[in-house]
Amino acid sequence: MQKAILLFFFILMFHQVQSQQFKVQGFVATNEAAQKVSVSLLELKRTTVTDSTGKFSMDKVKAGTYHLKISMLGYRSLTLKFDLTKDTTFALLKLESLDENLNEVVVTGTQKEVNRLESPVPVEIYTAKFFKKNPTPSIFDALQNVNGVRPQLNCNICNTGDIHINGLEGPYTMVLIDGMPIVSSLSTVYGLSGIPNALVERIEVVKGPASSLYGSEAVGGLINIITKKVQNAALFSADVMATGYGEYNTDLGFKVNLNKKVSFLTGLNYFKFGNRVDHNHDGFTDVTLQDRISIFQKWNIDRKKNRLFSIAGRYLYEDRWGGEVNWNKSFRGGDQVYGESIYTRRFELIGNYQLPIEEKMFLSFSLTDHDQDSRYGTVAYIAQQKIAFGQLTWDKKIGINDLLIGTALRYTYYDDNTPATASKDLVNDPSACFCLESLSKTKSR
Repeated sequence: MQKAILLFFFILMFHQVQSQQFKVQGFVATNEAAQKVSVSLLELKRTTVTDSTGKFSMDKVKAGTYHLKISMLGYRSLTLKFDLTKDTTFALLKLESLDENLNEVVVTGTQKEVNRLESPVPVEIYTAKFFKKNPTPSIFDALQNVNGVRPQLNCNICNTGDIHINGLEGPYTMVLIDGMPIVSSLSTVYGLSGIPNALVERIEVVKGPASSLYGSEAVGGLINIITKKVQNAALFSADVMATGYGEYNTDLGFKVNLNKKVSFLTGLNYFKFGNRVDHNHDGFTDVTLQDRISIFQKWNIDRKKNRLFSIAGRYLYEDRWGGEVNWNKSFRGGDQVYGESIYTRRFELIGNYQLPIEEKMFLSFSLTDHDQDSRYGTVAYIAQQKIAFGQLTWDKKIGINDLLIGTALRYTYYDDNTPATASKDLVNDPSACFCLESLSKTKSR
C-alpha cells in the first residue's frame, strides 16, 4: 500500500512538472546587439525575432528538452540543446560571421539579398575595414585601390572627375546609393563624395554590363554604396584625418532611438583643402582647393511582421576652385585673374517601403535635386538637374523557383545655359523587368 501511495505521489509530481510553463529569453549579438535575428524552438516550431537591443523572449513553454536555433543571414547558425525545468535566460549568444567570401550576402546583382555564391552576376565586396586600411578623404579617392576601377580627373584645374571601369568612360558607370540610381553623369563624383566612411556598411562593385536591371548607364558596370542599417550602427563614431599637405577631413556619426519603433542615424562629413600649391612655379595652382560639407540622415521605422520601411536624405554643398594662385572670389566670372570656380548644391532623398500585404512587394523611390554654378574665367556653365525614380518589385517563390517581377519609372529634368538646351529637357523613362531564377541545388558527396 505504501509503495502504491509513493508511486501515486511520484506520478502526480511528474505531471505537475510537465504541465508547468516557463519563460525562455536571452540576448543575441554579432559584434554588437543584433536586431531581427530569427530564434526558434525546433520541437515546438515556434519562432520569434530579437528586438533593437538583441533581446528575445518566449512565454508559456512547457517543461522538456528543446533545441534552440538562432539564425541570421550572413552569419553561422547557432543551435543549442537545453532542458527546460524553470525560467531560463541565455546571457549572451554571439553569432559568427561566415568566413567564406562566397557566402557573403550581396544585393546588387539581383536587387535582393542572396548569397554571393548564388548570385548570377559576379559582385565584388569592399567593407568598411577596407577603407580603414586605405584612409582617404572620400570614397572617390579610395576606389583607386580597387583593381579594374579607376577614378579619373578630367580637369587639372577644377579637379572634377568620373569613374572608369575596365577602361570604359565615366558615363557608362552607374553609381547607386542603397540600390537607388540617383547619381547621373552630371554629378557622378558627388555620389562618391560626402558620405562619411563610418556610415558605409560596404560597397558592391559589378565590373561589366548590368543593363538588364539598371539600364544603359550600367554598360561598363556599377558601384553600389550600401549605408549601415540604423540598428547596426554605433551610438557615436568620429574619424578625423589631417595630412602634411594641408588636407583636413572629419567624419561624425551618431544614432538616436526616439522610441522602440523609430530610430535614426546621422552622419556629418567636412573636408577642406586650402593650401595654394604651385611647385612648378607656373602661377597656377597644382591642386584644386576644396571646401565641402555633407549631412546624411537615415530613418528606420519598425512595423508589424518586421516589414521594411527606411528613408534617408543627404544634403551636400561644395565650393571648389583652381587657377592663378592670386585668385580670390572677387575675381569670379571676370577676366582680370583667371580662375575656375564651381559651386554645387545637391539634395537626395531615398526610401524603401514594403507594402502591408502578405506578398513580398517593395516600393523604392528616390528624388534628386542638383544645382551647379561653374565659372571658367568669363565662361559660365549653370546647370540644374532633377531626377525622380520609382520602382515596384514583387519577389515570389514558386516551388524551387524564385520569381522577381518589377516595374520602374524615371523622370529627368535638365536645363543649363548652353544652346544645347534652348528648351528644357524632360524625359520620362518607364521600364519593366521579369526574372525567373531556379533555386534548385546539386548536393555533392
